[in-house]
Amino acid sequence: MKFSKTHTLKEIASIINCEYVGDADFSVTGMNEIHVVESGDIVFVDHPKYYDKALNSAATTILINKNVDCPEGKALLISDDPFRDFNTLTNHFKPFQFASVAISASAKVGAGTVIQPNSFIGNHVVIGENCLIHSNVSIYDHTVIGNNVIIHAGTILGADAFYYKKRAEGYDQLISGGRVVIQDNVGIGALCTIDKGVTGDTTIGEGTKIDNQVHVGHDTVIGKKCLIASQTGIAGCVIIKDEVTIWGQVGTTSGITIGEKAVILGQTGVTKSVEGGKTYFGTPIEESREKLKQLANIKKIPEILSKLK
Repeated sequence: MKFSKTHTLKEIASIINCEYVGDADFSVTGMNEIHVVESGDIVFVDHPKYYDKALNSAATTILINKNVDCPEGKALLISDDPFRDFNTLTNHFKPFQFASVAISASAKVGAGTVIQPNSFIGNHVVIGENCLIHSNVSIYDHTVIGNNVIIHAGTILGADAFYYKKRAEGYDQLISGGRVVIQDNVGIGALCTIDKGVTGDTTIGEGTKIDNQVHVGHDTVIGKKCLIASQTGIAGCVIIKDEVTIWGQVGTTSGITIGEKAVILGQTGVTKSVEGGKTYFGTPIEESREKLKQLANIKKIPEILSKLK
């Protein structure tokens, strides 16, 4: 998430009431999670396991809960609770805006686009030309939709990321300040849910077609001309390259990559990253030919055992 203007380190520290290490006028231009940070961004870290990763990331301001040596060319924000303070910054720079109409006055809708009754179009949504938005679709704030996109009834774009920190009193949600971006010529079936990024974008690439009842988690990036069949669940921070085919009832773990032109057969559990250009099946995932051979051999076990008696 990029800020509308550049802020100083001192200004950011004053928002969350914390100490800082570095030049008071050090430039801060945005805030992001570690997998999408760029120079100028704030990243937060609250666990020793990830201190080095955060300090050595592309982020130039690190919101951290320990006094450490500040890397050259960077700045630190010292907080007793970086998770809480990251939420404070999200609320400050992208506060929730309630709606009082079905289609926000700040939304931009292109020529030739049809929006069927009972759909909701949130604040600062951008919809391109010649789109068809069927009834009862909810498009949350800041979503961006390209040209010639079809979205079927009951689909929701831009719900919060499923991202929580366990505390003694319960689960504390990391507030989502990102977006959903749908590129040109995408088709989205009925009753799909595509969550916005925590600070970045959840992206559906040009020409991709998504069947009914598919879930796409936060910050996932789906490439061009992919086919994703019904009841598939894609976790957060997944990268799916161009022209991937995913058949029905597939589930993935988070943070993996599915290579270009891979085919994932139905009911597969994608437990790790896989190369492109191959067909996969099973849980844990393997190349389909190998998995099917294993299943065929399992069927032979009773026969083998009977011969041993």
